[in-house]
Amino acid sequence: MERLMITGGSPLRGEIKVHGAKNSSLPLLAAAVLCRGETVLHNCPELSDVGAACEILSYLGCKVRRQGRSVVIDAADIRSHSVPEPLMREMRSSIVFLGAIAARAGQADLSFPGGCELGPRPIDLHLAGLKKLGLIIEEDRGRLLCRVDGRLKGAQIALSFPSVGATENILLAAATAEGRTVLTNAAREPEIIDLADFLNKCGAKISGAGEGTIVVDGVEALRGCEHRVIPDRIVAATYLSCAACTGGDILVTETEPVHLAGILPIFEEMGCAVKVEGKSIRLKAPARLRAAGDVRTMPYPGFPTDAQAPLMAAAAVAEGTSMFVENIFESRYKHAGELTRMGAKIKLEGRVAVVEGVPALHGAEVSCTDLRGGAALVAAGLAAEGETILREIHHLDRGYERIEEALTPLGAHIRRIAD
Repeated sequence: MERLMITGGSPLRGEIKVHGAKNSSLPLLAAAVLCRGETVLHNCPELSDVGAACEILSYLGCKVRRQGRSVVIDAADIRSHSVPEPLMREMRSSIVFLGAIAARAGQADLSFPGGCELGPRPIDLHLAGLKKLGLIIEEDRGRLLCRVDGRLKGAQIALSFPSVGATENILLAAATAEGRTVLTNAAREPEIIDLADFLNKCGAKISGAGEGTIVVDGVEALRGCEHRVIPDRIVAATYLSCAACTGGDILVTETEPVHLAGILPIFEEMGCAVKVEGKSIRLKAPARLRAAGDVRTMPYPGFPTDAQAPLMAAAAVAEGTSMFVENIFESRYKHAGELTRMGAKIKLEGRVAVVEGVPALHGAEVSCTDLRGGAALVAAGLAAEGETILREIHHLDRGYERIEEALTPLGAHIRRIAD
């Protein structure tokens, strides 16, 4: 096992690049299953979740190789329609392979997914949508046994909640279904647009991605293509939170500022000077942050649940009281207890967290509770007085490329060591 040793108290200064989006790469890798021929995904990050997705592709019979910042997938020959439970359990988003495998092979055999424990994240919306397309699904001792008689068929599907994963699964299954699919109350996240853009390059006919209603006219088959993964907006938000925590001044490059429209105003409310130029964001933090006010996580274009934890670390050292309301996941405050170990004052009541800012945090031995909770603890450690030891950092590696190597050039004192 490895851990991070963080010595806080140094403002972050300098320029930092954002890598490709984890939450876009995973459905794009699943989409490659649908494509006959070779697919090349550029700007595909080197993350453990991406590695797990590539292992699933290899198990299915795809030829997968990495070439620098790109991943090449040849899905000409699919030998299997099942995914072993150990691979499914490595990440929650593994369920996104269901729609693609079923559409390509006419059947699928998967177990329920794993990943961060964020409370109930049911896949019933995924299953209900796929059933509308004609997929027959049986649950047997933790496995999903799926088949289709003939070809999937387009349908009218209305989601009760704009679930990102369910929207992705339905798009993947509908792309080669017979007839038209109309999906209403669809998720609008940038990652949905990226997936639709990729599928259209492959020959799909999808319109309306990024809006509440998406229309898919099914085609016979898809072909491989080259595609560049969008920048990771949550990684960008994390870097900005680290700078805000430490009173820093950084330039975040190779990002897409419009994707952070629900986040940047909160940094400004906290007293940061934020300037957007092209694909870059500069943030200059004050000596002491102001409270964040009322932060409510919402589906896009609202404030993203994945950015809640890193921003809470900034609120913990701000002057005044901030309130967070988590509307997406029930158990997304596990990091609050670890922040409290570092001197933060946080009170929890159901989906509400009240953060009373303190003048300074102190170093402590803490553990990553999940991916984004781990990012919050990195930010807090950089702002704290003394040394912080951060354990269970395999969670961080699911969504950040060697975060210590990214932050060190900005003046962060952070290093990875083996236990």
